[in-house]
Amino acid sequence: MTKPTLGVEQGTTTRRAGAWQAALLLAGSCMPVMGAVLITPVLPQLSQHFAGEPGSDVLVPMIVAIPALMIAIFAPFAGQIIDRLGRKNLLVVAMLAYAIAGTVPAYIDSLTGILISRAFVGLFEAAIMTVCTTLIVDYFHEERRRNKYLSLQTVATTLGATLFIALGGAVGSAGWHAPFWIYAIAAPIAIVMVFVLWEPGRGDATDAHIAVGEKARVPWRILGLPLVVTVFGGFTFYVMVIEVSYLVVGTGVSAGDTAVIGLVAAIASLATAAGALTFPRIARRGTAVLLPLAFGLQAVGMVVVWLFGGFVGVLVGAVIVGYGSGILLPSLVTWVVSRTRFEERGRATGWWTASFFFGQFVTPIIMGALTAATGAPLPVAVGMVGIAAAVVAVVLAFGMRAGTRTEQAAPTAR
Repeated sequence: MTKPTLGVEQGTTTRRAGAWQAALLLAGSCMPVMGAVLITPVLPQLSQHFAGEPGSDVLVPMIVAIPALMIAIFAPFAGQIIDRLGRKNLLVVAMLAYAIAGTVPAYIDSLTGILISRAFVGLFEAAIMTVCTTLIVDYFHEERRRNKYLSLQTVATTLGATLFIALGGAVGSAGWHAPFWIYAIAAPIAIVMVFVLWEPGRGDATDAHIAVGEKARVPWRILGLPLVVTVFGGFTFYVMVIEVSYLVVGTGVSAGDTAVIGLVAAIASLATAAGALTFPRIARRGTAVLLPLAFGLQAVGMVVVWLFGGFVGVLVGAVIVGYGSGILLPSLVTWVVSRTRFEERGRATGWWTASFFFGQFVTPIIMGALTAATGAPLPVAVGMVGIAAAVVAVVLAFGMRAGTRTEQAAPTAR
């Protein structure tokens, strides 16, 4: 399945990852996405079933939101565990635990119990997402292959989201309990991981490592700005994902016309996948070019939604935003992990994961506050986000190029 190769600096035997390892890590990366979208089609059923529960109008939507919050809180701790105790075992245990916690609502009838189980789902998702991203870089740390698989991670999760929504809707016709059984798919994937994945280590002389005796820590000096930008990127990434159905309905399409609403969402998802597939071909331009480009495309798409309006305006704007988002996500990941060394990579990836999912979690909160504070209709609020994205694009375009010139002239210490 894999061929051992000789580490040239230390004379140690290392293994070269291939399609099997990539497929498993991409499948694992889809689990947090499944946790977020699989049950959205049955939320109306859950709201109706628990209508008599106090605060159900707030608590039922939290069934979807809680996992993202838990990822934001616990991913940094997962990163610490990864760097100290290893990658593979944590991933296998988290996948099995995810399968158990995810299926709990299939056989209970308690809103409190469901919310608790969803919190545990988010906890295990934090470990899964952090380890999968870390292992992609560990296994494929050569720039060309790393860019390829980080972009495919975005493609897999984006297309997976579309598939999981459709699957949840189809299975949900049997009742709101039914979709939760689908979480069990993580268990057989975990079993295959036991036999196909391996634990990388310092013996791989082709990777970057800290010096012997140096203590591994979070490299805040190189992560500070990327993490702040990632929070904003997580927000802009999910604005259209969350709001597109409301924007379509705002053009006059009936809320019951789920076929048209779903078609627009699916086309936007395909645009995101297309953007991610473009990333490996343009990655050599560097994040100093790609990040402003990605935020710029998002800004253009959101402004199109605002200024042109109507069904065609929403569709075209969603496609442009989606394409920019597809470039944005692997660019953000690369910006963080490309400069990290093996022993600190888990910490860095954990903080990146936390930042991105925190951006996802606050998206509906910010959009709700924005429309409430300004009294503006949703397309205007989306346009305001687009203007903010344009500002960030311009600042990054000048700031990152200046920073690159400074680093080339006088490299800074970590």
